[in-house]
Amino acid sequence: MLNIDDPAATEKIPALFRLGFRPFFLGGALVAMLFVPLWLLTWFFPEHSLFQTDFWVKVVPLWWHPHEMLFGFALAIVCGFLLTSVQTWTNQPGMKGWALALTFGCWLIARIMLLLPVSIPLWLPAIFDSLFLGLTALKLWRCIYKVKQWQNIGFPIMLVAALSINLLSYYALSTRDFSLSLQIWQAMIWWLGLLITIVGGRVIPFFTAIRIKQTKPTPIALIEKSLIVAMVVLVIQAMSKVLPVAVEQALLLIAAVLHLIRWLRWFPHKTLKEPMLWSLHIAYLFLPIALLALAAKIHDTMAYHHLIHLFGIGTLAGICLSMISRVSLGHTSRNIYQGPNMTVAFLCIPIAAVLRSLMPIISPEHYQLWLWLAGAFWSLAFAMFVVNYASILSKPRVDGRPG
Repeated sequence: MLNIDDPAATEKIPALFRLGFRPFFLGGALVAMLFVPLWLLTWFFPEHSLFQTDFWVKVVPLWWHPHEMLFGFALAIVCGFLLTSVQTWTNQPGMKGWALALTFGCWLIARIMLLLPVSIPLWLPAIFDSLFLGLTALKLWRCIYKVKQWQNIGFPIMLVAALSINLLSYYALSTRDFSLSLQIWQAMIWWLGLLITIVGGRVIPFFTAIRIKQTKPTPIALIEKSLIVAMVVLVIQAMSKVLPVAVEQALLLIAAVLHLIRWLRWFPHKTLKEPMLWSLHIAYLFLPIALLALAAKIHDTMAYHHLIHLFGIGTLAGICLSMISRVSLGHTSRNIYQGPNMTVAFLCIPIAAVLRSLMPIISPEHYQLWLWLAGAFWSLAFAMFVVNYASILSKPRVDGRPG
């Protein structure tokens, strides 16, 4: 951690709000742990649901679950990571104290409002969600602009794009346009895929090379640029559907092959003894697997819906769980490779991905069983993080330094 904060001033701030990863990693993990079983209960047993208003009965199956997994869970982890990383990138003070509490509070209020068992004006949670993303983007922009670090300027721009897409999702809900909602969820899936392409391409080979004591492979410029373009086009295609299906299918196949080549160059076979590494590699491998599966089933709407969870659980949740476990240790001055044993949690995620995506296609007569089993493995994984890391995230660094 760079020495850019006054330790005396930092000591006055509750530990939970000393850097962005602390509240957002814990909050995102709690949402992941609790919201999936809540959705399953409401989906399969609405008579036992706590939420019986017209809003919930109509919205939970079609809108709330994907919205909260993307904008509640995933973006909490993303913003926590970016608010922490930007301090390292730019050597500028990160968001902390009241500003961080306010930003996290906006995220939390939006989550709570969408859980209230009463009908509410949708512009209320929309405002708080927008403030959460807007304040995060503004902080990133200010840090990056101050040192003219233009190679990272895309991150605040991407958050503004996510803010706009989220507002569109609230509009889709207000008009009950669930076809538009499906386009929005697909666009956000690939928005997150683009972010993982960028950030994963930086950190996974870097972390691996350091740990296995080998030279980090030099990125192949053509592959790196082609992947960025491919993922951007997938985002645009999800929202606009301007390309013929055959072109989209070819794009999925090309992106899958490029991601696989990229992954193979990162020495994945040399990480099998280190959970903090193989968890990242398995998660990234699910990205080309998901792209290939989606290309194969692009004409089968139901199968496509199931298979998108190969990415949503296998890649997105896998990357999130591995990264928050790692970052939480590193930024509290703990040994990354001597922290809580998360092996079981890391294994639960790919198991949940297979149960949720493949088993309903292979054995659709047991659809409900597969979803409950997948939800159980998912919730267990994030519950293990909460149990093992809540005290780490809510206590000061062990070396006494700010952060």
